[in-house]
Amino acid sequence: MCKHTPPCPTGDAPDCQAARISVAHPDQGWELLCNGVLLFEDTGQLLPDGSILAPCRHQFTGAEMQRSA
Repeated sequence: MCKHTPPCPTGDAPDCQAARISVAHPDQGWELLCNGVLLFEDTGQLLPDGSILAPCRHQFTGAEMQRSA
């Protein structure tokens, strides 16, 4: 699927998000990578085999919330 040199990581590789963007629709909140991975702005992913990776949700501690304010 990928025609880059060197080739991008495959859709089932641990670093699959490192592939280049083929199609971007920031207005709709998604990007299609050249390896077939669909990335969503909430960090969720749809892999080429149809499996889903849920969005990453960081749990802030009280100290982290105070620092970011």
